[in-house]
Amino acid sequence: MAIGPVALYTVVAVAPSVLFWCALKVPAVLRRWRRRREPEMPAGPPIEKLAADLRRVHRLLAELPSGASAVKRHGTRQAYDALLVQACREVEVDHRLDELPEGFDRGIERLRVEESLAERGVSVS
Repeated sequence: MAIGPVALYTVVAVAPSVLFWCALKVPAVLRRWRRRREPEMPAGPPIEKLAADLRRVHRLLAELPSGASAVKRHGTRQAYDALLVQACREVEVDHRLDELPEGFDRGIERLRVEESLAERGVSVS
């Protein structure tokens, strides 16, 4: 007969702590659960737009007149490299464009990256 009052006392003593713990933890658990169910949003622009921008800037770079200023040539190349880096990130191609200084090695890396992107369906030219 003594178990009834002891059990009731235990419930009354523990219930506020359990309710307080639930009030703190349940919203965080629900937020994590909702985030897991939501589709992941891409970080950058759609790959189709990125490919179109790559082709456009590649064409600008190829059509630069021989008398174009060094600043314009360098700026266009930098824009092209930035687009190549974005495309590499989207289709998971390794690159070293950020590491290499401007010059012959970077030009070779640019060609390698263009070929790797073409193999994955992102045509540059």
